[in-house]
Amino acid sequence: MNIERPAIPSFQPPVRTLLGPGPSDVPPRVLAALARPTVGHLDPTFIAMMDEVKTLLRYAFQTRNELTFPVSGPGSLGMETCFVNLVNPGDKVIVCVNGVFGQRMVENVRRLGGTAVIVEDAWGEPVDPAKVEAAFAANPDTQLFAFVHAETSTGALSDAATLAAIARRHGALTIMDCVTSLGGVPVLLDEWGIDAAYSGSQKCLSCTPGLSPVSFSEQAVARIRARQTPCPSWFQDLGLVLGYWSGAKRTYHHTAPVNPLYGLHESLVILAEEGLEAAWRRHRENHLRLRAGLEALGLHFVVREDARLPQLNSVWVPPGIDEAAARSRLLNEFGVEIGAGLGALAGKVWRVGLMGHSSRPANVVLCVAALQAVIRG
Repeated sequence: MNIERPAIPSFQPPVRTLLGPGPSDVPPRVLAALARPTVGHLDPTFIAMMDEVKTLLRYAFQTRNELTFPVSGPGSLGMETCFVNLVNPGDKVIVCVNGVFGQRMVENVRRLGGTAVIVEDAWGEPVDPAKVEAAFAANPDTQLFAFVHAETSTGALSDAATLAAIARRHGALTIMDCVTSLGGVPVLLDEWGIDAAYSGSQKCLSCTPGLSPVSFSEQAVARIRARQTPCPSWFQDLGLVLGYWSGAKRTYHHTAPVNPLYGLHESLVILAEEGLEAAWRRHRENHLRLRAGLEALGLHFVVREDARLPQLNSVWVPPGIDEAAARSRLLNEFGVEIGAGLGALAGKVWRVGLMGHSSRPANVVLCVAALQAVIRG
């Protein structure tokens, strides 16, 4: 053997306060759940827990959709699961782009052989419903409509109810990205008429990264079953996955991430104990505390107030401040992580997250005090 045995000790991560665009702080109860004994992914007790996760997710999504479950992968895999199952070659899909994650939707459509009709808004602006109406008028043969509810790259919140209503009037199914919104602001799939939605475990749900809750309406399931071509992804083919996540007798599809699902179950139990309305109110109240502190420091928000996410706050970096150096000081001197800008906003903004367990008054105080020391010190 030529490879020497490595002398590497166990990894011990530092304690951070996670106030970026994700992941968020994970509460002790969820960390404890992750450490529970591993059982088999077809163990009857685990299957019973899977059913509880589906029930808890229906509450979080505010839906009665039977096909509601966590995909074994991050939010990006949840996005792909929606697109690979619903987009057929040649389909026309209207996609709203007002940040990085709308752009990723466009890329999915193109790679699947669909035609993406792009509705574009400035970064930091919500999706303009008038532009969506115009796009449908110009493209009456559109089958699908896709938009990002809460654009993580900017902190802009779009009017999901209005956008989905436009799509319904034109006979199109709606795909919604709610990775950053689920658990932090109202997400009402049934009331709004959303046909497919995907989220992430690591943001306002306060679980560890690596799981993506998804939900599909009956109309979306009917479209999936009527496909004339196979789903281009074996792993994400819902016709196969359903045999594992639904029914009295589960069939093997893949080895589910058992312990991460324990964590998601616990995080959803915590959300249900708090109640959705209380969770939304908590995120809003802590945003207002943070807004007051940031504005007192002379910082300006990227997104106008009526379209601003309470859990993801983007502010312009003050003139003369090295934004990367400032973030490095926050991390190394105060143990506080905030996010940098993405895409068109790279190097220009900071993104401050108050998501899930991170959304606490003490974290607001810490963040503002640390930023003050970095900016003025």
